[in-house]
Amino acid sequence: MKKRLMILAVVAVCAVSFAGCGEKNYADGVYTGKSQEYINDEDDSVAGNGYGEVTITIENSTITDCVFKTFELDGTEKDENYGKENGEIKNKDFYNKAQKALAACEKYAEQLVEKGSVEEIDAISGATVNYNEFVEAVDDALNSAETE
Repeated sequence: MKKRLMILAVVAVCAVSFAGCGEKNYADGVYTGKSQEYINDEDDSVAGNGYGEVTITIENSTITDCVFKTFELDGTEKDENYGKENGEIKNKDFYNKAQKALAACEKYAEQLVEKGSVEEIDAISGATVNYNEFVEAVDDALNSAETE
């Protein structure tokens, strides 16, 4: 038991010691980032296919605002109609899942501003594809903002 506690203590000290080493500085401004396109290969469905974009505002090397939106492959923004077929809810479970994933976009953006780092944000159940798109888009935007 003592050995396990000692190992945990050493790991914790190392994590705290190295946490600041990788910090980067970012120039003030508004930056946009885009994820790669996601295409669901598992079946013939186009459910979930698309990409994500973030717009991040940085002030004093801190993220002060973030907007995350997802789009269909054709560039149509996913909105309150996402999950409908021809404007109608034909499968209520599918529609509800699609809307839950869409709602997660706002939560991811809020958490980034609150926590300051994408590494501090956990994926929301049912919105893992959006989470992966979010992480890619944030990395893309921050790469543009990075200073030496």
